[in-house]
Amino acid sequence: MRKIERSKVKFPLWRKKVDSSLFQHKGTTLPNWACQTWGIDVDFLSCISKNDPKSNVTIYFDGKRYNGYVTCAKQRRASPAYRLWFNDDLLHILKDTFLMSFMRDIEDRLRRDNSINIEDEIPFWEFLDIEYDRKNINFYFTAHYKQKPSFPELFKRLIGSPIIHKIDDELENKDAFRIYMQGWKPREELDSEIEVDNVLYTLIDTKSRLLYVGEASKLVQRLSQAHQSIKNWDYYRYDVFPNTITKNHRFWLERMLIRNVASFFDSKAKLNRFNISKYKLVNDKIDSV
Repeated sequence: MRKIERSKVKFPLWRKKVDSSLFQHKGTTLPNWACQTWGIDVDFLSCISKNDPKSNVTIYFDGKRYNGYVTCAKQRRASPAYRLWFNDDLLHILKDTFLMSFMRDIEDRLRRDNSINIEDEIPFWEFLDIEYDRKNINFYFTAHYKQKPSFPELFKRLIGSPIIHKIDDELENKDAFRIYMQGWKPREELDSEIEVDNVLYTLIDTKSRLLYVGEASKLVQRLSQAHQSIKNWDYYRYDVFPNTITKNHRFWLERMLIRNVASFFDSKAKLNRFNISKYKLVNDKIDSV
């Protein structure tokens, strides 16, 4: 087994260089020596599809559990190739963890120029340690080395922004309808918010216990303007629609959301509702039917 620097390594380990295949294919080909060491070439020889229940494995990363699969490519009968796959939930975590490698991968795909090796032009390495517990069929992922972002605060904003995820989806030709949902943020973060288009947003005043639902073509531009009914809002969140949602669609979605929220909170509308808290919805225009 290879010499390693980490302590408390319980199982045979392979130190993988983080590369674009990890992000683009949600998995990695396992080297032959690792397959032989781990018994992969024996236990998963018949697993040619992720739909085979025998291909199921468990992957642990940062104390959390994820579903994974090991499959065997039968194209080369003399020397089968084994691959470890994982789902979208772990993929998103790995993109956030190895941010510099993920950003370099996006840069490479945006260029669409195969004549230049992006790793030669932007040279750095990040490493993911992969251990395998054969008895329990568990893989353990550990981020062994992460490249520090050149502009850490900017990168932090970028990775949390829907813009990066939209670019990534477009590069992967994902045509499925997708809404990019964000969590609550304090008002002071608006100054460093990256502008996004086509949104529904919610404002909250935690001191006065007020809520407001709105829509906007541009989030930062709209939230920088005054909201007379909730002047002292201190938190905001938003959802970004795909470009296929038009202004008219967005308007009706806003009305629907306002009407739904009004069913649970006090408001100016005379509706049958369940008051689930002492917060009040302060929107002026609320459909009654």
